[in-house]
Amino acid sequence: MTSPTTAQDSFGGTPTAPRPTATLFNVAMAMVLLPALPILVYYLWISLEFNHGLPAVPSVALLARLPAPTPASALIFVGWLGFHALLQTCLPGKSVEGTPIGDGSRLKYTMNGWLAWWLTWAMITAGLALRLFQPTILAEQFGPLLTTANLFVFVFCLYLYWFGKRRGRSGERVSGNPIYDFWLGTALNPRLGNFDLKLFFEARPGLIGWVAVDLSLAAEQQARCGAVTVPMILVCSFHFWYVADYYLHEEAILTTWDIKHENFGWMLCWGDLVWVPFTYTIQAYYLVEHTHDLPWWGATGIVFLNLVGYAIFRDANLQKHRFRKDPTRPIWGRPPRYIRTARGSLLLVSGWWGVARHMNYFGDLLMGLAWCLPCLFGSPLPYFYIFYFTILLVHRERRDHAMCARRYGDDWLSYCAQVPYRIVPGLY
Repeated sequence: MTSPTTAQDSFGGTPTAPRPTATLFNVAMAMVLLPALPILVYYLWISLEFNHGLPAVPSVALLARLPAPTPASALIFVGWLGFHALLQTCLPGKSVEGTPIGDGSRLKYTMNGWLAWWLTWAMITAGLALRLFQPTILAEQFGPLLTTANLFVFVFCLYLYWFGKRRGRSGERVSGNPIYDFWLGTALNPRLGNFDLKLFFEARPGLIGWVAVDLSLAAEQQARCGAVTVPMILVCSFHFWYVADYYLHEEAILTTWDIKHENFGWMLCWGDLVWVPFTYTIQAYYLVEHTHDLPWWGATGIVFLNLVGYAIFRDANLQKHRFRKDPTRPIWGRPPRYIRTARGSLLLVSGWWGVARHMNYFGDLLMGLAWCLPCLFGSPLPYFYIFYFTILLVHRERRDHAMCARRYGDDWLSYCAQVPYRIVPGLY
């Protein structure tokens, strides 16, 4: 699974990810998660749709609630993918080289996400103005779209598995076990000509679809209640801003762990097309029915929390990005401090990176909490995101710590002594 965060998992250079090992445990986990994760998302939707946003009691009877695809959901899904594939292919954008791959070469990417983002909203606005579709259509088709997306991912990932096996390039990280390789993928950078499949699915249809579903749910609240509440406005605004900021700094995705090291298989593809648009919208879905208001001081406090989280998240990432380009550039008005490792890499200990090893994660978590708080405390479901995201980022930090400890040895111990906190200053 993935997230839209542009947080970077490695501190310097381009560490080589180890070849995946198809141990009995790893294969068993893949076999469990392949059905369990879709079931979890269906359970969350059923609880929101049929149990007033409260966790439903698991039972066989819930199977009757599973939605079938509809012609409308199929048309929306295929049209959405095709539209964004066309934008990815045809829109102009800055040509950027990625990090070195196994043979030392660098793939080229066209960064046109910022233009695609705004063109998408222009086209949606035009479609609404011309009454080609209703603003509530994604909310109304949410269940069928969920099934349509799941079916597409399973079929498409069979193609991805075949694509990687057919190419059989040396250096691709495959285990040899078909189940585990279907889960993780058999190709690092599957491309159709110059069209990069991993970058497309990571950065386009699911991510913009997340915000589109949010806004459709806001329209559904308007249709039911005659108004859009302040909590709904906050949630939609926070998400819109977050994804817009992602596209404004789109180039940063090329240094993330997913792009550099993860093969493109079911895990990433399902996370992009199902997990992100159908679980990151839980707060908006919950607020359709729960139309409470917020006092001005509560709304102000939530906005402030989101702004603080964003400021830390964005400034920390920019400090690291600028430091990698120019290690002499001042940070907070002073020359940067760093540890030069025996390998020649530089470990930054200035600015946010001297406060905690992953202050960008801390900012991300503050924003995530701000997204949940507008829903108040009538149900735990709107807080699913912050619980999941905390586990995800702690796991990423632990993985990064282990990789850097192997890579830098005693230099990493010195770094940890200077920056003892992992994510949360003074706590963790």
